[in-house]
Amino acid sequence: MDERRKERRELREKEEIEKYRMERPKIQQQFSDLKRKLAEVSEEEWLSIPEVGDARNKRQRNPRYEKLTPVPDSFFSKHLQTGENHTTVDPLQGLGGLNTPYPGSMTPGLMTPGTGELDMRKIGQARNTLMDMRLSQVSDSVSGQTVVDPKGYLTDLNSMIPTHGGDIRLEEVTGKLQVARNLIMKGTEMCVKSEDVWLEAARLQPGDTAKAVVAQAVRHLPQSVRIYIRAAELETDVRAKKRVLRKALENVSKSVRLWKTAVELEEPEDARIMLSRACGVLPYQCGETYENARRVLNKARENIPTDRHIWITAAKLEEANGNTQMVDKIIDRAITSLRANGVEINREQWIQDAEECDKAGSVATCQAVIRAVIGIGIEEEDRKHTWMEDADSCVAHGALECARAIYAHALQVFPSKKSVWLRAAYFEKNHGTRESLEALLQRAVAHCPKAEVLWLMGAKSKWLAEDVPAARSILALAFQANPNSEEIWLAAVKLESENNEYERARRLLAKARSSAPTARVFMKSVKLEWVLGNIEAAQELCTEALKHYEDFPKLWMMRGQIEEQCENMDKAREAYNQGLKKCPHSVALWLLLSRLEERVGQLTRARAILEKARLKNPQSPELWLESVRLEFRAGLKNISNTLMAKALQECPNSGILWAEAVFLEARPQRKTKSVDALKKCEHDPHVLLAVAKLFWSERKITKAREWFLRTVKIEPDLGDAWALFYKFELQHGTEEQQEEVRKRCENAEPRHGELWCAESKHVLNWQKKTGEILAEVASKIKNTF
Repeated sequence: MDERRKERRELREKEEIEKYRMERPKIQQQFSDLKRKLAEVSEEEWLSIPEVGDARNKRQRNPRYEKLTPVPDSFFSKHLQTGENHTTVDPLQGLGGLNTPYPGSMTPGLMTPGTGELDMRKIGQARNTLMDMRLSQVSDSVSGQTVVDPKGYLTDLNSMIPTHGGDIRLEEVTGKLQVARNLIMKGTEMCVKSEDVWLEAARLQPGDTAKAVVAQAVRHLPQSVRIYIRAAELETDVRAKKRVLRKALENVSKSVRLWKTAVELEEPEDARIMLSRACGVLPYQCGETYENARRVLNKARENIPTDRHIWITAAKLEEANGNTQMVDKIIDRAITSLRANGVEINREQWIQDAEECDKAGSVATCQAVIRAVIGIGIEEEDRKHTWMEDADSCVAHGALECARAIYAHALQVFPSKKSVWLRAAYFEKNHGTRESLEALLQRAVAHCPKAEVLWLMGAKSKWLAEDVPAARSILALAFQANPNSEEIWLAAVKLESENNEYERARRLLAKARSSAPTARVFMKSVKLEWVLGNIEAAQELCTEALKHYEDFPKLWMMRGQIEEQCENMDKAREAYNQGLKKCPHSVALWLLLSRLEERVGQLTRARAILEKARLKNPQSPELWLESVRLEFRAGLKNISNTLMAKALQECPNSGILWAEAVFLEARPQRKTKSVDALKKCEHDPHVLLAVAKLFWSERKITKAREWFLRTVKIEPDLGDAWALFYKFELQHGTEEQQEEVRKRCENAEPRHGELWCAESKHVLNWQKKTGEILAEVASKIKNTF
C-alpha cells in the first residue's frame, strides 16, 4: 500500500516545496538578478573595489578605535597560585599581550590608590562578593543551606513574578523591601481611610516601626476591628495585648471578635467580669452558675442584638439544664429578633452551627436549629432534592442528629413520598439502632402501604433479630395491603424456608402459583424442590413452568443444570439448545452450553458455540471473556492473546476484559497494562480489583489494601472483591482487620461476582449466610496471579 501511494506522495511533497520556496526564497535566489548584472562590471570597476580587510585595518590603526579586551579568569588564578607578590599590572605596559586600554575606560574602584595600577586581588574579591550576594538571596533562611536548583533556577525566578492582578507586590517580590516600605507609606498618606493599606504597611514594617504605623492607623480609623487585632498581635507581652484590646473595646464595644479575643487572654475570674459587661461568648463554660449565665446572656443580647451565637448559646444553656421545651422557643425568637435587626439569615451558616451543636452533644439545640432554618430560601419544587443533599452532607460531616432532624422534617412535609421514607430507613439501618429502624418503618407503611420494599425491610429486621413470629405478622399485614404482590409472596417463602419450615413454604408457593403465577414464583418453586433433593418434583414443576413461560431463560438454565447434576449430559445439552431457540440473547445460556461441551472434551464444538453466540450477541464482553479463557485453559496462549486484542477492539470500555488482560501479560508488562486499563475504565470495580491483586502479587501490602478498600467502596455488591479482600487480610492483616472486612461484607450483602455466585447459588449452599459464603469463596481462591 505504501508503494502505491509513493508516487502521489512524492508529487505532493514536491508541490509543497515549490510553494514554500515561492513564499520564502533562498538568499541566493533573492540576489540572482544582481548576480547577473555582475557580468556588466568593467575591469576598472573591479580594481577599484576595496579589499575586505582594509576598513578593519584602517580602524585598528586609528587610536580612537582601540578596544578593551576583558581579562580571563585563568590569568588571575594562575598568578594567585604562583604565590607572586605582584598583584598589580601597569596598564601602560599591556596585559598578557592585550591591547592597552583606552584612557578613561578603567572601572572605578579597581585602581590601587596612588599607583594607578590594576589590583587583581580586588577583582577576585569583588567577584566572590558578588557571588556570595547572589547565593545568599536563594539560601534557606532556616537552616542556612543553599537550595539552588540549577535546572529550575530560571523557572523559579520566573515564578516569583506575580501573575494575579489583584495581589501585586512588585517591589517586595523582586527583593526591594525598602522601596516597598517607602511606597506603602506613601500609600497611607494618599489613602488614610483604607484599612487594607494600613494593614499592609504594618506587615511590611519591622517590629517597633510596625507598632508606630498601627498607632497612626488607629487615629485615622478608630472603629477598625482588624487594626486593633493587628495591634494586639504585634505586642509580645500578654499584659500589653490585654491593654490594647481593652482600649479597643472602649471604642468598639459591640464587636464580638474583640470580646472573644479579649476573654481568651483573661483568667477565669477576670473573664467573668468581662462577660458580665456583655461579651457574647460562652459564659456557662467559664464556670458561671445557671442564673448568672442567663443574666449575662440576656445582657449580651441587649448590647449585641445581631450575633446569632448568643441565641444558640442560650439554647444550649437551657438544654444543659433540662429545659428542652425552651430550646425551640429561643431559636424561633432568635430568627425573629435577628431579622428585626436587619441580619440576613444565612441558611448554610446556621446548618453549620447545628452541626457544631451536634458534635458538642446538644442534640435538642441542633434539631431545633435545623427545623427553624431548613426551609429558608428554598423554592418549593426544590425542597425535597435540597433536603436530601443536606442530609447526605450532614452524614458526611458526622452530624447524624442533624441528618435525622432533616429526614424527620422532610417526612412531615412529604408523608406520602416513598423515596423519602426509603432514604430515612436506609439512614437508620446504617447509623441508627434496630429499634429506631423498626419504629420508622411502622410509620412508613402506615403512610405508604403500597410500598412493598418498606414492608420487606420491616420483616427482615424482625427476622435478623430472630423474631420470626413478628416477621410473619408483618408479612401478613403486607399481604392485606398488597394481595397479589410477587415480592411479598417470595419474601414469605424465604422466611419459612430459611427457618426450616419447608411445608409452610410449599403451601405458600402453591397459593402463589394459583393467585400470582409469575415466572419467578415458578422458578422459586422449582428451586425449593431442587435444593431439598426432590429432583423429580423439581423436573415436573420446571416442565409445567416452561409451558407458561418458555421465554424465561432461568427456567431452561435450571432444567439443564438439574440434568447435568444427574449426569444426563445429552438431556442437559438438549435443554440448553431448546432454551437458546426461545432465548437467543441469553448470554448465561450460551455460556452454560459452551462449558458443557468443554467439560465433555468437545473443545471445537465449545469454540463454535461461542462464535455463534458472539454473532447473536455482538459487543458482549462476557462471551469474549469466555472465548479468551477457553483458549487459555486449552494451553493456546497466543490465540487467547489474539482474541483478547479483538475483544478490546469491540468492547473498549469493558472492565472485566481489561482486568483479564492485565494478568494475561507477562509480569514485567502488567503494570503498563494496568495503567492502560485505568485510563479506559477509571471507576470500574473489576479494574480496581485487578490493580489491587497486582499490588498484592508484588507484596506491596499497604497499596493493595488501599485499592481493595477503594473497590469495595465503589461497588459493595461485588462479592468477588470482598472474598479477595478477606483472603488478603487472612494472609497479611490482623484479626481486627479480618473481622472488619467480614462485618462490612455482611452489611453489604453482595449478590454478584463470578466466584461469589458460583458458591452462593450452589444447591448445597442455599442456607448459608453471607459470612459463611465469604469464608468459603476465600478458601477456594489461589494466589496464582
